[in-house]
Amino acid sequence: MGIIIVGLGILAILSPLVAGLSATVALGALLIIGAVVHAAHVFTVHGWKGRTAQTVLAVVYLLAGLALVGNPAAGLATLTILLVAFFVVDGLIEVYGGLKLRPETNWQWMVGSGAISIVLAGLIWVTLPFAIVWAVGLLFGINLLTTGISMIEIAFGGRSASREGRAPAGEPRGA
Repeated sequence: MGIIIVGLGILAILSPLVAGLSATVALGALLIIGAVVHAAHVFTVHGWKGRTAQTVLAVVYLLAGLALVGNPAAGLATLTILLVAFFVVDGLIEVYGGLKLRPETNWQWMVGSGAISIVLAGLIWVTLPFAIVWAVGLLFGINLLTTGISMIEIAFGGRSASREGRAPAGEPRGA
């Protein structure tokens, strides 16, 4: 599985626009499925006071899903701007948290991580609208690549532990 995920990550990195558009359409499809689930819930639960809220949620999910599937380029632009906002908020929180941990060992790592998030947000922001073409797909690809590599490394670690006659980390001996 790790090799497949690494391959998908490499494809996403090599073609970030296709990856970003695909992720947008997939998110739209998931929202449409969510709309169907909300609507089914409305029709299967009688006498429940939350039916109105579920109906409104079904409509919101459906409209958002159709908007993403119907116009993935606009959806990708929206996701890119949300990504900037996420990186800014995440970065500020990490910097603040790291500074609060200052007496602890290695507090600088959290501050550094936050600073990198803020720099990424700035990089994406200053390259808009061009960033729409690369940001979501590239970052998704990097995430897939690192996830796949970690899966491969964990698998190799388990194999090494088995060959040496010891239990893999987190697993009791003889399991």
